Amino acid sequence: MAQSAVIVAARRTAVVPRNGAFAAYQADELAAPVLSQLVIDAGLSPNDIDQVILGNALYGGGNPARLAALRAGLPQSAPAMTIDTQCCSGLDAIVMAVRLVESGAATAVLAGGAESYSRSAIRYQRPISPECPPVPYERPPFAPPPFSDPDLAEAAAQFGKAHKIDRGAQAAFAVRSHEKAAAADWDEAAIIVPIGEQAVPRDPFSRRLSLRAALRAPVFAGTPGYGVSAATAACSADCAAAVLVMAEERALALGLGFSRVVAARSGAGDPANPTMAPVPLVQQMLREANLETKDLSAIELMEAFASQVLASSTALGVPEDRLNKLGGALARGHPIGASGAVLAVHLDAILKAETKPVGTPTATGLAAIPAAGGLASAIFLQRGRL
Repeated sequence: MAQSAVIVAARRTAVVPRNGAFAAYQADELAAPVLSQLVIDAGLSPNDIDQVILGNALYGGGNPARLAALRAGLPQSAPAMTIDTQCCSGLDAIVMAVRLVESGAATAVLAGGAESYSRSAIRYQRPISPECPPVPYERPPFAPPPFSDPDLAEAAAQFGKAHKIDRGAQAAFAVRSHEKAAAADWDEAAIIVPIGEQAVPRDPFSRRLSLRAALRAPVFAGTPGYGVSAATAACSADCAAAVLVMAEERALALGLGFSRVVAARSGAGDPANPTMAPVPLVQQMLREANLETKDLSAIELMEAFASQVLASSTALGVPEDRLNKLGGALARGHPIGASGAVLAVHLDAILKAETKPVGTPTATGLAAIPAAGGLASAIFLQRGRL
């Protein structure tokens, strides 16, 4: 039986740069308090949860979602799965949760992403011959030959040069991201779940960043004029973020407020150009919803690299005042498998704050993210009743 899916609660930890305050925590240890809090926020019992789905990109195997579910006090009978679509993982987990609810296979699913860059696995491949040593590697391949499988920073740098997005434009965008994060007027205590004794209450990487300082940051990929620097690439970070997806009928029966899922999709494109992978996906979703980006209250686009978000927001015609209102990953950090879920949590918070009185138009928004291998994910949310 088809059901409409809604998000009734959305939470995350702080986004903390690698080897910072969360350096001792595994991904599942970050996720467990978030899952517990979502159940509390919705006024549910742990026994009401049908499934847990978490994205993670850097773990060394196993099933972090199951560990997190058990740590969170969910019943042993609640299944849990971990998915890996790299940067899309957290949002793809939410897309999967929406599909479960829409199909009638579940009525309450916890979904999102968790990443501990600080505790990520040290990777080696077993040698072909016993006489040879193990071979270390930084990342697995994301596309096989003859497809291109570029380093993401190099791909962003090459894209910037090809499309004449120079370092000045990239630096200026990074500065604006930090300014938005600093100026954001939102209830962080209602979103961020404290972790451990330090209980980090906000994202520590966000700061006053001047254009001069951003331009001084050394280029580590590409050419001096168009390359990627530490200021124009999101820093590696630790974080967990998740939402509670529920059947709308059940949410209404419980008297819960919610963001309705208008559409949630995963997509894919050219592995050589992951930067633009979300663009055709979002354009298709907009057409099907009979919407344009100017009709949306908020648009959350991943800021892995300044050139990437500048290009995708331009292609989609995103108004500057609607883009990443709370500041993006350039101002907070990039916890790979959790980043897409962070976008969804932010979008829900913005729409909740902008919900209009009953009888007036509802607030609608979009979140989208690209990933290595040419993958993309996106979700449309609408706050309030139609």
